[in-house]
Amino acid sequence: MSKKLKFFIIAGARPNFMKVAPIIQQIRSYSSDAANHGTELEYRLIHTGQHYDEKMSDIFFADLGIPEPDINLAVGSGSHAVQTANIMTKFEPICEQEKPDWVVVVGDVNSTMACTLVCSKLGIKVAHVEAGLRSFDRSMPEEVNRLVTDALADLLLTPSADANDNLKREGIPETKIKLVGNVMIDSLVANLEKARASSILSRLELEKKKFIFVTLHRPSNVDNQTGLFSVIKVLGLIAKDMPVVFPMHPRTRKMCEQFNILLDGVKGLRIVEPLSYHDSLCLTESARFILTDSGGLQEESTYFKTPCLTLRPNTERPVTIEVGTNKLTTLDQLLPDIEEILQERRPAGQIPKYWDGRAAQRVLNALLENSGLENGNPGNLGQYPSVGKSIDPLPFCVKK
Repeated sequence: MSKKLKFFIIAGARPNFMKVAPIIQQIRSYSSDAANHGTELEYRLIHTGQHYDEKMSDIFFADLGIPEPDINLAVGSGSHAVQTANIMTKFEPICEQEKPDWVVVVGDVNSTMACTLVCSKLGIKVAHVEAGLRSFDRSMPEEVNRLVTDALADLLLTPSADANDNLKREGIPETKIKLVGNVMIDSLVANLEKARASSILSRLELEKKKFIFVTLHRPSNVDNQTGLFSVIKVLGLIAKDMPVVFPMHPRTRKMCEQFNILLDGVKGLRIVEPLSYHDSLCLTESARFILTDSGGLQEESTYFKTPCLTLRPNTERPVTIEVGTNKLTTLDQLLPDIEEILQERRPAGQIPKYWDGRAAQRVLNALLENSGLENGNPGNLGQYPSVGKSIDPLPFCVKK
């Protein structure tokens, strides 16, 4: 007797898109061979619209080949409370009408927490992909989102062993926790060939390993006038010796304008619009080093073994420091840390366990196993090559 499972896959902000793409691909691959499993899988891709700027949202759907969302809540911007409330208000009736078996949330944005809250009250099971990450800094909105989501979710799918340890310390039963690896690396591996074919280096007149790649957008770095001015000043100093490529987040650009911080005329500082996914991967692999406050770039640079300096007092991805190429820095320590990299006094780093391009397959296995299915093998999906080899990109979703 066949069994049918319905999944809601939630995407709200740019980092989510790289995480949902490989999960959707695994569901589609499994479903295409449903006759061998006796289980029919159905999914609905729901975009909350938390990031609604085309540069921050639509371009990533195109790059990853993700289909148009089945449902777009189009909540837009607003305070954390307003945005969370709008997502909950619009998401609840959809859940009541369609009654999914699982809602899959990823990451730590407001959409993740809001959809989890709705499901918890309706008795709908939630799987949290990228569970257990902790910065131990509750002044970060993302940390609050992580804590609430993990406390309520039914299945906690972790990217690294430290995340398992965090959840156990918080009293989460081990039966709810499953180490699956990093789904973001799945997207990286699948898109590596396209990234290496990018023309971004020639367009910006850059040479491999002879430029610095910078992304900064967190309020702690850009919402304070003195702090943001100091960041731009340091970048200007660095740019005298090596080009600095800075795809500027809309939030950062807005704050520079508000604080009257001039960006023109700084030699070597190349302010560009937000990049496509493939261009960003190309720069991450090709840069001499990365300066960022982004969680995703900490992970991607670790996979490429590109040195990374994270301008934050903490990180929810300590594995990128413990075995990878990442290091926390401050404005006061930034120039000495850069000198350490340029003099090659930093260790090469390693790729963490299960950051192998197969995490989404383990995600689907866990979902099937926790749905009462004994055999959660999504079929013969083939092996992912290593980072050093040219690969054919996975045929990520086409519109249904």
